Amino acid sequence: MIQAADDRLREEIRLLGGLLGEVIRDEGGQALFDRVEAVRQASVAWHRDGADHEAQTLEGLLKDLDAGEAAGLAHGFALFSLLANIAEDRAGQRRARAQTSAGERPDTPEGALRRLAEAGVGREAARDLLDGALISPVLTAHPSEVRRKSVIDRITAIGDLLDDYDRESVADAPDRLNSGLMRQILILWATRLVRAQGLVVQDEIDTAVSFMQRVFLKVVPEQLADWRRLLDAPELKPFLKVGAWVGGDRDGNPNVDASTLRAAFRTQARAVLGFYLEAVHALGGELSLSGDLARVSPALQALADASGDASPHRADEPYRRALSQIYARLAATHLELADAAPPRPAGFEAPAYEGPEALEADLRLLRDSLVQGHGAAFADDGLSRLIAAVQAFGFHLATLDLRQNADVHERVVADLLKGAGVADDYLDLNEDARVAVLEAELASPRPLFSAYADYDAETLKEREILAAAAEALARFGPQAIRTHIVSKTDAASDLLEVYLLLKEAGLFDPADPGACPIQAAPLFETIEDLHASRPTLERLLAQPSAGAVARARGVQEVMIGYSDSNKDGSYLTSGWSLHQASRALLEVTEAAGVRLQLFHGRGGAVGRGGGSAFSGILAQPRGTVSGRIRITEQGEVIANKYGEPAVARLNLDALACGTLLASLEPRPGLAPDDDRLTLMDDLSERSRAAYRALVYDTPGFVDYFRAATPIAEIAELKIGSRPASRTSSTRIEDLRAIPWVFSWAQSRVMLPGWFGFGSAVQGADMARLAGLNRDWPFFRTLIQNMEMVMAKADMTLAERYAGLVPDRALADRVLGEIRAEWDRTHAAVLAITGEDRLLGGQPELEQLIQLRMPYVEPLNHVQVELIGRRRAGDDDPQVRDAILLTINGVAAGLRNSG
Repeated sequence: MIQAADDRLREEIRLLGGLLGEVIRDEGGQALFDRVEAVRQASVAWHRDGADHEAQTLEGLLKDLDAGEAAGLAHGFALFSLLANIAEDRAGQRRARAQTSAGERPDTPEGALRRLAEAGVGREAARDLLDGALISPVLTAHPSEVRRKSVIDRITAIGDLLDDYDRESVADAPDRLNSGLMRQILILWATRLVRAQGLVVQDEIDTAVSFMQRVFLKVVPEQLADWRRLLDAPELKPFLKVGAWVGGDRDGNPNVDASTLRAAFRTQARAVLGFYLEAVHALGGELSLSGDLARVSPALQALADASGDASPHRADEPYRRALSQIYARLAATHLELADAAPPRPAGFEAPAYEGPEALEADLRLLRDSLVQGHGAAFADDGLSRLIAAVQAFGFHLATLDLRQNADVHERVVADLLKGAGVADDYLDLNEDARVAVLEAELASPRPLFSAYADYDAETLKEREILAAAAEALARFGPQAIRTHIVSKTDAASDLLEVYLLLKEAGLFDPADPGACPIQAAPLFETIEDLHASRPTLERLLAQPSAGAVARARGVQEVMIGYSDSNKDGSYLTSGWSLHQASRALLEVTEAAGVRLQLFHGRGGAVGRGGGSAFSGILAQPRGTVSGRIRITEQGEVIANKYGEPAVARLNLDALACGTLLASLEPRPGLAPDDDRLTLMDDLSERSRAAYRALVYDTPGFVDYFRAATPIAEIAELKIGSRPASRTSSTRIEDLRAIPWVFSWAQSRVMLPGWFGFGSAVQGADMARLAGLNRDWPFFRTLIQNMEMVMAKADMTLAERYAGLVPDRALADRVLGEIRAEWDRTHAAVLAITGEDRLLGGQPELEQLIQLRMPYVEPLNHVQVELIGRRRAGDDDPQVRDAILLTINGVAAGLRNSG
């Protein structure tokens, strides 16, 4: 079966590549086609054999390209990467279906329940856990998605065309398939791959909402229906809730303010209410049951009688009249919450719904009447899916988080305290004094803000944002906003400052602090902050205000950051610090009598916590999941994982199954005297020392990084609304993690995903580490992710990028250190896995990467050549555009690069 899937993958790549070749010949000319084909063949040969003469052939073909030729070549190879990704995704879906049918996948509902049964855990336990669970993928606007929405739409269209003919051999595809594919590929060829204008926050809101509207609104109710059927639990509560940051995440983004928060909720309401309106309209067309021929409950009859639908044609059709009333009320709700009339107006006026609970109640009247009168045929249908959607999405669609940097909060609080005459020197106070001031103010009903005082613009902006949050909660209900995340948390006062600001917005009541609808959640990002997370959370939960909020919810949320901890201390040190912090935070919350809810701030690249979400969840310390987990989905990951319903379903099932198994499957934890603790502590410190010696202590390293990667060129991609750095500083500490990881991926070093490991394990007992790889999910996941990122690295290409460094002595010294660590890490990974090559134990992933790389590498060669020209003074706009095309194409080929 796997061989058949592999054959189909090759067939589809040949088909799509052949059609792209025809488009290149027809649209770009024979000369461009010949050059692309020659480079493709030379790259495949070089990648396959690695001979010096093949490398020389490839370099000869790429040398002396003019800007137009380089742009055409980059455009062609970038498109091939995009088309190959479509075929790869479809191959993954076919493989998943085959393995699911064979019962081989624990990341599917049937497979997870089977694995639990084998461990002695029954379905009743699974039902109880999911009934109180929260599993939340949170969509963010982190700028690592280089593809325009127009490009993603064409990719989706091509995938849909191939889906239509999935039962036929691609080699024998009918002419109409080829014609349709040719049309879409031609449109793709003529579509700009690189944005001409920068994004604004509304663009990011629209993009995130488009995924929710097209995919999540359909898939989440279907997933819930399957779990209800498998667990024989028709009233199982929705456990998968979509979250979002877009419009509320203002950390380092001056463009996010009160207006964007309001715009986010308007856009989300428009999407979800539009979905409900279409569903109700479709049900009205379907449920033509006559009261003279069908049994109708008294409650449904009363709803129909109260309807404003006076059409004589529906006089004997109570379901249609009831649905007309529901539609009219939804239309009024759309006007009220989305600030716009619905696309299809109602036939009469009706009052808006007070909230989603009232809509659900009306829909349940319909379903109950149908089931009571006509049985199981109506128990699990489109109406039931609509009810599930209302339960999961309400009128807000996605729960929106607020996020801001702790430094901003302390300045705003200091401004308010000074204006109220409470403290002129708040910023100079130590932590004990700050906590004392904050708790005193949180116990007082007196507001700090005065309309007659002068405040900094930053203070007024933050006050407006929280006022908008209060407005959103009043309009959309308590699920609209649940959490305010504090970046750079290193003290309890960082969270108490948020509660004080919420008090100013009327959301924190000193007389009833537990009723605060928004919980302040720390984000521990750096290695030091993770190490200090235990005392910080202990002190927070000991305070009357924060403790009351946590006890009222029964949960304290804590966010842990994978990106900055990696940039701060190395891949291995980050992974282990996160693991240890999670264990410590669990002990703190258990002692406080509340549950821990971890929010994992993961990116797409391994250097930012990427990799298999299913494996990542299973690798969490015992007890830290317990049915509740939130995970960020950022940048390119959103389209890759949730771009179309079938792929989204696989990934949402993986989240649910990972949570179920991590919560219920019996497994040993780490005892205080477990020798793995001391071993990993030692490896972590050695990895951190090696990493920081290179990145922070090597003279000239910043100059090397900025010359040997396209960091400067990436800034011109216009892929996000926020700046690449938090400040104007060029220090690595001030650079955001995304451009840091993205740059190393483009130059094919992939440094954040592996550097330091080789030095850490040098001289270690490899047999012992091999045993950990075999028996310990945490260590195995760490090694597997590192293998994947190393398989995408290429030290030969890295040497070409190092050639861009003007200081040759610096280039040789730094690249020499990188190569030496690469050799140590490569040897260590093979010794631990027992394989003779990277990914030797993951043949499917190995094959996919091998298929892809010959089409990525020409883009790297062109990129180096053009960057060299531009930095030497060539200001031809075509050179700039061609560089951006190569960045786009390399990112598409690597897939998880940011």
